[in-house]
Amino acid sequence: MTIESVIRLRRGAAVQDILSKDKNPAPDILRTESPRDMGREDVSLDRYYSREWHEAEVEKVWRRTWQMACRVEDIPEVGDTEVYDIVHDSLIIVRTGTGPNDIRAYVNSCLHRGTILRTEGGNVRHIKCPVHGITWGLDGKLAGLPCAWDFPQVDREKFCLPEAQVGLWGGFVFINFDPNCEPLDSYLECLPEHFKHFKLENRYKAVHGGKVLPCNWKLAQEAFMEGFHIAATHPQSVEYTADTNTQYDVFDGRHVNRFIMPEGVASPALGDYPQQKIVDAMQRDISFYANAEIQVGEGESAREKIADHARRRFSKSTGRDFSGLSTCEAIDLIQYQLFPNLGPWAGMATPLVYRFRPNGDNPEECIMEIMMLFTKNEDGTHPPVGKATIVGLHDSWHKVPGMGSAADVTDQDTENLKRIQRGIRASKKPGATMSVYQESRIRHFHRTLEAYMAKP
Repeated sequence: MTIESVIRLRRGAAVQDILSKDKNPAPDILRTESPRDMGREDVSLDRYYSREWHEAEVEKVWRRTWQMACRVEDIPEVGDTEVYDIVHDSLIIVRTGTGPNDIRAYVNSCLHRGTILRTEGGNVRHIKCPVHGITWGLDGKLAGLPCAWDFPQVDREKFCLPEAQVGLWGGFVFINFDPNCEPLDSYLECLPEHFKHFKLENRYKAVHGGKVLPCNWKLAQEAFMEGFHIAATHPQSVEYTADTNTQYDVFDGRHVNRFIMPEGVASPALGDYPQQKIVDAMQRDISFYANAEIQVGEGESAREKIADHARRRFSKSTGRDFSGLSTCEAIDLIQYQLFPNLGPWAGMATPLVYRFRPNGDNPEECIMEIMMLFTKNEDGTHPPVGKATIVGLHDSWHKVPGMGSAADVTDQDTENLKRIQRGIRASKKPGATMSVYQESRIRHFHRTLEAYMAKP
């Protein structure tokens, strides 16, 4: 059975059929469809807990791929720093000058005896070891060596902080530990073209929260790459989310995929659901729509009434005219994935970015982060940037400032992830069986992962 045959068995209207009826049409990039048959084979379960697999990932994935380290607005002034940790590795991201590309990533380890140089961000005039006071300038060159007479072997010109590769896109600062890595421009594949319309560089990080999760980083990421789980995990959402209508796209290349999940439309499982009930349910669950008078008249659709409300709120909060914003961009869930661990969202409805990393050296715990990117003012200014708050393994997402009603959904997902990690350990079946279409993004991710893992 072909992928097209599988899709035809789906209940309900296709996403493109829904978009074709919208009052404000979606941009061309959202009117494309790219289904891809990613195979039928099971995915081995040992990759979610095996120490050997984890250590191979460190060498072949985390030290060989482009990863988002921070946003440019995290380090706006010369001397501003952020620390990026991934398993055993640590980098100091520092703005070294006033130019847009004056950003470097230094290995966060003293060249004397290996001390971590910085444990958090902040503004500095130089980078100084807290143990013995050896100092480097913002350019990475040695600036101060106490008792220099006792280090005759040190060549001051060569005693510079090692660097990782740095690249910029969409307001993100990317790093790569591999000195011979593929350029970021080609690594991003179709992502810059798709986001030309959405311009994440014109946004700022208003909220940055995260949580330690009791599962492998891949499991956590997979939970947010498909809508198949919505009916069982988030049953409240089926009243306004067209879960099984979701469009899944796998694009040419290895690193990028996408879903488009319509909102303001009930799940096909509910049949011909009353339009006012759709609105009422969204107002009940999503704080953005609460406390507003939204009534669906005869012949009107909940989808358009909700989109009209969203456009008005966007216009009021930004001082810009969003009356022409497409219905899809205003309310739908449009999520991309960039291998290995970044999940940027398009449109205005969910201005989110996901990032997933192992929690230190533990293959059965990870840190999931959610960043909310809000639109800057017309002149490029913006309110203060949201600082990261990472809560613990047993904390609720509600402890993260600014999460709002999204915490309810992510808490539900966290309960699932506990069960899945435990169940994988208990399983006597060596592989995970995945659907052909609804989990095609996950299959694509694992195919790319396996290609990296197969490299020498």
